[in-house]
Amino acid sequence: MIITVLKAKIHRVPVTHTEIDYEGSCAIDINYLEKTGIKPNEQIHIYNLNNGERLITYAFEAKRGSKIISMNGAAALKASIGDLVIIAAYGQIKDEESSIHTPKVLTIK
Repeated sequence: MIITVLKAKIHRVPVTHTEIDYEGSCAIDINYLEKTGIKPNEQIHIYNLNNGERLITYAFEAKRGSKIISMNGAAALKASIGDLVIIAAYGQIKDEESSIHTPKVLTIK
């Protein structure tokens, strides 16, 4: 059997920008992407800790070291600058691999 598991997450990161007049997605500092293994154009789930909103979009690179988390397009309506969000990516593995799987977690403080 194949199961879906948490691959990686960026935990409690603040939204730094919202861009309504932009093609939908979420810009994420390249450093954050590399630390978690989330790839550009990979599907991500975003959970807003301030208002309970949840959405699915895709990641793309923001400038390295910028600490940018930008909610773009329709996603910009789901968050405000300063909101804390969890950004999660999921993957599929064989059920028997689940006991050795460890997701990559980056906690922003």
